[in-house]
This record gives sequence, C-alpha cells and structure tokens, in this order.
Amino acid sequence: MPTQIGIILGIMVLAYALAKARRLTVEISMFLAALVGGLAGIIFRTPPAGELIRHLVEGSATYLDVILVFSTATIFMAIVNESGGVNYVVRATIRAFHNKRLAALIVLMIIVLIPGALTGAGSISLLVVGAPVAMALKLLGISPKRAAAILFIIAGLSAAAPPVNIWAMILCAGTAIPYVGFELPLAVPVLICGVFTMLVLGWRKERSIDLATALQEMPKVPARMTWWRVLLPFLVFFGSVAAYRLFPFQTPILGLPLQFTMSALVAWLVSPHKIKILSLSRDTVKRLLPLISTVVIVGMLQQIMTATGVRGLLSYAVISIPLVFLLVSLAIIIPVSEGVLTYGAAAVLGIPLIWYLDSIGFHATVAIAGLTLLWPLGDGLPPTALIGRLSVMVSEYKGSYWEFLRTTWLPWLFITIVGILMVVYSAKLSFLVRWSM
Repeated sequence: MPTQIGIILGIMVLAYALAKARRLTVEISMFLAALVGGLAGIIFRTPPAGELIRHLVEGSATYLDVILVFSTATIFMAIVNESGGVNYVVRATIRAFHNKRLAALIVLMIIVLIPGALTGAGSISLLVVGAPVAMALKLLGISPKRAAAILFIIAGLSAAAPPVNIWAMILCAGTAIPYVGFELPLAVPVLICGVFTMLVLGWRKERSIDLATALQEMPKVPARMTWWRVLLPFLVFFGSVAAYRLFPFQTPILGLPLQFTMSALVAWLVSPHKIKILSLSRDTVKRLLPLISTVVIVGMLQQIMTATGVRGLLSYAVISIPLVFLLVSLAIIIPVSEGVLTYGAAAVLGIPLIWYLDSIGFHATVAIAGLTLLWPLGDGLPPTALIGRLSVMVSEYKGSYWEFLRTTWLPWLFITIVGILMVVYSAKLSFLVRWSM
C-alpha cells in the first residue's frame, strides 16, 4: 500500500511540475495534479472510478465559508477606497506627522495592515492602499527599493493578522480545530514584527518635508470626506464583533460575511459621492477570481489526497522526521511551499504538521499562529511571488527583483525566528489564547 500511494504522489508531483514547465498558472497546475492523482488512484481503486467526480465536486466546496469571508471583506475595502477614505487617511497622516518620522511610519504600517487583516489577502492591501502609502514613504525620503521591501513584509503580515487568516482557516477546517482564540496569538507577533520592519527599513535621520509640496503630490480626496465617514463602517464591523463577545446570550452570532456586508452597506451610504456599488462589486470579484479559484482547487486537491491516501502518507512522513530537524527546517519548507503551492501549502503540509504537533503536546492554536507568520514570506518567492511582484509594481522600483528581495533579509530573519519560537514554545504561550476568548 505505501508503494502504491507513493506512486500516486509521484504522479501528482510530476503533473504539477510539467504544468508549471508549460508556464500554466498555479491554479491550473494544482487542478491538473489533483485530476491526474485521482485518475492514478482509480487504477488502485482509491477512489473507485465512480467516486472521482464526487470527490472533486465536494472538495470544491470545502472552503466555501472562507471564500465568502474574503469576498465580502474585499468588497467592503473596495467601497472604502472608492469613497476616498484611503487617500484621506494617508494625507491626514502626512499632514499630522510630517515632522514626526516614527509616528508616521507606525501609522502607515497600520494603514497597510488593515485591508489584509480584514480580507485575509496581502495582495488586497497593496491593491487598495499600496500606491498612496508608497508615495508617502517616498515623501519621507525612503528609496523605492526599501519602500518595496516595507510593503512586501507588511502586506504579508497583514494576511496573517486577525480577524481573517486564510492559512489558519484552512488548517482549522482540516484538523477540526475551531477558528477561535486567534486574536492575540496573531496580533501580538504581527505588530512586533511590523514595528521591527518599519524601524529597520524605514528609519533614517530626520528629514524635513515641505508639507505643501507633499500634499500637492498626493492624490486628491472628495471635499466632503471627513473622519466620521471613514470610521463609521469600521465601528459597525468591530462593534458587531465585540457585541456577541460582551453579551453572548443576548446577541446573535452574525458571522463574518454578514458583518462585512453590513459594514460595506454603511460605507456606501456615508460615501461623500455616489458609488455604483453593483459594478464596483462585480469588478472586485473579477479581481478576486484567481484567489477564489486557488482556494476552490486547494479543496479539490485536499479531497483527492485524502481519498488516495497521499495525505496519510505525508502525515506519516512528517511524524517520521526527528522533531528538532523538523522545527529547524520550517524556516525553509514553509516559505518554499507557499511559493510553489500558495494557499495549497497549508492543506498539503500544514494539516499533517499540526496533527503531529498537537499529538505530542504542542498548543495547536499558537502553533498555527506561528506557522502563519512564515507562509507570507513565500509570497515573495518564485514561481508565484504575488505579493513581491505587486510590491515592486506599486512602489515603482525599477531595479533587480533579487536586489529588492535581499533588502528584506533582516525582517525576514526576525519573522522566521519569531514564528519558529512560537511553535516551539506554543504550550507556554497558550495564555494568549485564553486572553483572546
């Protein structure tokens, strides 16, 4: 049986490699690997011939709740951006902190963190706030290469930040762990790593900024835009999240998709100018199609791997590796797997890894949080490099991609150490979970 499963795994890997060699997208490559793996499994009657289509269809709906979350969240952020809220906040930051560099860097960091934290996708942070924040960093005297490095690291951290962390959601769905108690285990390290990154890459001797010239260069905002128009939709969202925690028996649990939908409607209603919400939503979903297709195909791949026994074989391989070597190798395995499989890495490698760590006494929630700090680093590695390429684009950096990536080495190393230490000491950090609940 292990030999048969190994053959199926080899065929799946070969199919993926050939698809990538033909320059097909990651999504199509993973789908072909799942399809070919299922067909190979039929030879060994795992799954039986009549079950292949059923497994593919069932797998496509595995992460339907995740798709609903980041779809509604991204539409919400698109409405806030279209209303002029993002440009308003960035302009206000430069106006208030043009002579206070540290405060300006921290506020810009938070601006980049928010869209990714709410949508679960660092690419959304770059698409929504990347250009104005890159301009603000330029006005602070930061070179395009360092600005690209800052945006890459912070956008990656935003995808790992609460409340929406897609890697953690995939791991929880695959290991039957409730997606609760992640707020502090995710927020604390994300903020620590984010501040470290801003200080390392953004700090330099104070440079005076000509405020009038800076504001002239930045995008204009609607004349009627005010702080309350920006903050009210976010107050609705965070208020609805806090309500059922403060009054659990009096407040119904609405769920993140409905909460984001309510907030999006409020943002649309308080916008200072008319927004064509249906066309904006349609265009936003079109931009999301690659991400949606990735998550759908990850579900298919996971289902086929389970039906053919490949998932069990990988689980056995994980528990066969000496623990110390396994923990040290996470620094390479996790980012590289993200660069190759994107979110599929969480299903292929993360789920058996969490099963194993949980079985030997590690705290699963904190360990998951630690691993999800490492996966965003892989979004700068080929062949996908989604966040890395977007960071270069919005910062208008024209140099070598590898030179840009080398600039991130110190924050990369720091995040890697923090993530691995969170896994190693997950049991001792379990108080973060208790304080979140």
